[in-house]
Amino acid sequence: MKLSIGYSPCPNDTFIFDALVHGKIDTEGLEFEPVLADVEALNQGAFAQRLDITKLSYHALGHVLNNYALLHSGSALGRNCGPLLIAKEAIPNDEIAGKKIAIPGKYTTANFLFSIAFPDAKLKEERLFSDIENDVLSGRADVGLIIHESRFTFQEKGLVQLMDLGEYWEQTTGLPIPLGGIAVRRNLPIAVQQKVDRVLHRSVAYAQAHPAASLDYVREHAQEMDVAVMYQHIGLYVNEFTLGLGEEGRIAVERLFSMAQERALIPPVELGVWVKAR
Repeated sequence: MKLSIGYSPCPNDTFIFDALVHGKIDTEGLEFEPVLADVEALNQGAFAQRLDITKLSYHALGHVLNNYALLHSGSALGRNCGPLLIAKEAIPNDEIAGKKIAIPGKYTTANFLFSIAFPDAKLKEERLFSDIENDVLSGRADVGLIIHESRFTFQEKGLVQLMDLGEYWEQTTGLPIPLGGIAVRRNLPIAVQQKVDRVLHRSVAYAQAHPAASLDYVREHAQEMDVAVMYQHIGLYVNEFTLGLGEEGRIAVERLFSMAQERALIPPVELGVWVKAR
């Protein structure tokens, strides 16, 4: 059985999916057709139900739970790994809401966290995440909301950090921050959904046990080609929650969805969140 699978070209995604798409593990008879795209493009693809399996932001997942179920493996959660607000120079927190802000997509978890911290901000413009640093440098935006490898490069370009929204979440909730997850279409047979969950768990475990095995694939797609930066990125977003959410990870996801519902940012969750236990 062949299934389409979408994920971003970022190092953490290519790292965990390398073994799955290149047959380095037992896929239990499944074949995978990879589609690589920016996370907001994947979010929009999930709204259109284009892919059988897809990476997407947790914010976007809250809108598509009638059609997709979250897998237990593959998620990006953690501490000290949240999106950052940056600018060319320091701006007081009470002035940020009035600035022109470049965001990496309406349905990204980054924008969800920003909306919680700055509910009065109105001048938000969606940009490709990799363009945001240059948009701030050029003056097309006053403030940038950055994710992925931009966390490791903004200071080299002379930009300054205004706020770490991951720290804001952790101080507010005491929980790790849920950024992105992997979901599977609910209209696939339950047995297939569970098989995908097992295979993905196996792929993550292989990547963690053989970190150099995916280097060529990661380097092929990375925006930042420096190997040290690539592995910094992987180390930040691939951790014990990626192998399996566990109790703390599930609580963090439920808290995120609860807060989003309270603020009418996502519809009520009616069908549950996760694939049935494998």
